[in-house]
Amino acid sequence: MRILILGSGVIGTTSAYYLSKAGHEVTVVDRQPGAGLETSFANAGQVSPGYSAPWAGPGIPVKAIKWLLMHHRPLVLWPSLDPKLYLWLAKMLANCTEAAYRRNKARMVRLAEYSRDALDALRTETGIAYDERTLGTLQLFRTQKQLDHVHTDTEVLDAHGVAYELLDPAGCIRAEPALARVREKFVGGLRLPGDETGDAHLFTQRLAIICARQGVTFRYGATIEALRHEGGRVTGVALAGGEVLTADLYVAAMGSYTPALLAPLGIRLPVYPVKGYSLTLPIVDPEAAPRSTVMDETYKIAITRLGDRIRVGGTAELAGFNLDLREPRRQTLAFSVSDLFPAGGDVSKASFWAGLRPMTPDGTPIIGPTTLGNLYTNTGHGTLGWTMACGSGRVLADMIGGQAPDIDTADLSVARYADAA
Repeated sequence: MRILILGSGVIGTTSAYYLSKAGHEVTVVDRQPGAGLETSFANAGQVSPGYSAPWAGPGIPVKAIKWLLMHHRPLVLWPSLDPKLYLWLAKMLANCTEAAYRRNKARMVRLAEYSRDALDALRTETGIAYDERTLGTLQLFRTQKQLDHVHTDTEVLDAHGVAYELLDPAGCIRAEPALARVREKFVGGLRLPGDETGDAHLFTQRLAIICARQGVTFRYGATIEALRHEGGRVTGVALAGGEVLTADLYVAAMGSYTPALLAPLGIRLPVYPVKGYSLTLPIVDPEAAPRSTVMDETYKIAITRLGDRIRVGGTAELAGFNLDLREPRRQTLAFSVSDLFPAGGDVSKASFWAGLRPMTPDGTPIIGPTTLGNLYTNTGHGTLGWTMACGSGRVLADMIGGQAPDIDTADLSVARYADAA
């Protein structure tokens, strides 16, 4: 089957890998000059199945107000007249119940755990290297209140057999020795030993090379303007300049830009761009830097070691498709890494970046068929695109190939929103 994938981020590229491996003739189209140059470019670097959880949960509305009032705030909301934002927020608030949180987290963990295993298999198959480490994630609690409320997450982890460790300060230091220098800053932590780290951009670029060797065609520098359709099927992809590409089947994997592409076809995806920021700084003292990922729970910031660099990622900014680099967000990232790893890296030499994370109101990505017979989606992964990429690509290839995926995927497609309504 001839398949056209729209988007060459980590989601589109992993989809291409598994579809090509299944014997399909695959072409990937992207406006950028290479793979992984937008949201996949400089994310936090975590492959974190154990940390997979929806943002919508009990108590979040109250917490959100507190976050908005913090000096180093993890949540930023810019005034907007965009009705899509308020509709998305309303749907997210509807998921802020105990029952919804457990349902959403359960299916996110299911996909993320599967994806971590798929990444491990892909790494074995291909020998791909991307500054990867398999040393787990440490969620660091600065306050006793944070530690006291960790049971909500551990109950779901228990239900799905996800390994974890509740640690006192000494245990946190055993996991991340550099934290001994700031012992007074935290009261404990939750360690997820099955989590991994790695450079998503490097992975995507190198996987694209592997895909090309398998016969995948990449059309870079090609701006997609619209999908043509007739009789309940997509008939082509119109590019800027007038060219139209055709295939037997189409996969929309354009992150935050997917909803606008599919809306003229009558397909409504509740995906909204949530802007995230990162700093990447050189390590100056390896012994004073993190070994893996430390999640600063107070500021919702991940601090990850990637080779000879430290990646600091975080902030949820609701500002539409604005990609301005705002200095207060840089200051928050710099504060967190300097506070916990003051001698690890050189913040003065850090590069500053922002990307748009495609968020659904229930946290789960939208993977699977649509109301058009030959159109599938693989989008809406939010902050977990890197974590869920391989699993998402693999289950998508199974769906398209008519094979039963290794995990339950009945609640992953866009149809779940119609069912909920």
